[in-house]
Amino acid sequence: MENKFFERTIEDAVRNVSETFPVLLLTGPRQVGKTTLLKKMAERERRIVSLDDPSIRQAAIEDPAMFLQRYEPPVLIDEVQYAPELFPYIKMYVDANKNCGDFWLTGSQTFRMMKNVTESLAGRVGILEMEGLSNSEINGRRYAAFDADIPSLIKRLDHGNSMSLMEVFERIYKGSMPRLYENESVNREHYFESYLQTYISRDIRDLSQVADEMNFFRFLRAVAARTATNVNYEALANEMDISAPTAKQWLSILVSSGLVLFVQPYFNNALNRVIKAPRMYFLDTGLCAYLTGWNSPEVLEKGAMSGQIFETWVVGEIYKSYLNAGKKPPLYFYRDSNQKEIDLILYQNGIVNPIEIKKASAPKGATKHFSVLKPIEKEPEKDDVFKGTSHLKTEIGTGLVICLPSDIIPIDKKNWYVPAWLI
Repeated sequence: MENKFFERTIEDAVRNVSETFPVLLLTGPRQVGKTTLLKKMAERERRIVSLDDPSIRQAAIEDPAMFLQRYEPPVLIDEVQYAPELFPYIKMYVDANKNCGDFWLTGSQTFRMMKNVTESLAGRVGILEMEGLSNSEINGRRYAAFDADIPSLIKRLDHGNSMSLMEVFERIYKGSMPRLYENESVNREHYFESYLQTYISRDIRDLSQVADEMNFFRFLRAVAARTATNVNYEALANEMDISAPTAKQWLSILVSSGLVLFVQPYFNNALNRVIKAPRMYFLDTGLCAYLTGWNSPEVLEKGAMSGQIFETWVVGEIYKSYLNAGKKPPLYFYRDSNQKEIDLILYQNGIVNPIEIKKASAPKGATKHFSVLKPIEKEPEKDDVFKGTSHLKTEIGTGLVICLPSDIIPIDKKNWYVPAWLI
């Protein structure tokens, strides 16, 4: 069966970085399509070499100077983390030649690689992060980074692909790994089993922080079960019978390798009682569902994790939309000691947009906690200059409830229902 190819939205960002820096580094989890994308984009004269090949890897490690003579730029070096010895020689080459786009590098093990990159190639490398397929890419669309601009979202309706509740959960259950969409005959369970074996055996085994691979796999399952919840190292440590510092180390590995996302709390001194623990999301919902043992989209949709995993999918789609535009995702959330919570906050250009995420078509009362942001709202003619708090004030923009309506529908003059499939 012939494999499909999906156009990736991040292509424009790759071109921009390559035209700006001598070195482009594309990072992200295994098998999200980094190498496929760069091979497709590579010019005819660009050499392509993979350090997955043991003999080529050995040559790069033992004689980096000779390696760069053999594979002279412009070159794509895949899985560059296996030969950190190359970085000083890449630095010397780009300093001598000063050509933008000479080196395209990919790497999966960001926790192993980033220190070497930042130390050796500071000012010479543009770094982009890539995740699995977005919903819009699967549907053949290339959208800009998501924001709360209603006119822009309404324009998307003209060519968006409307999805029912079960179609959304089929997408959530399958996840975002390109291989599962490129070839429909690939067995999902076998794929994820193999993926985890590769991840643990190749990316985790040689880390000093992980002495027990089976325990780490159990930890991975525990984290998947806690997607869309606040990070609690003590609770994870107690469940896994490990120390809290070990839980923190292991979770940082999952974050660094692109499997888990931390969303930081939104903080402003005008707000009281804000809980400062980050919120965690398992970025591939298919892998998350596999790890937590759901065996069909129908069972997942009716199960105890239904709301959690729907929220996870929505946050992941918004997060990917910023990565694909080459931008830092401006994502936060709010929770206070009174249990008042806002699932997601977009904060950019001095504007705060509160977002609630609900697995329903038109949930009632979904915006009730948006009022907690009132203390930070900048009011015309009343900016508290004399109270000394004007510097804490900001604009509160359009609020969204991302759910499953058939259209973009106003809730009131500031808040709107927005279909999740429109992200």
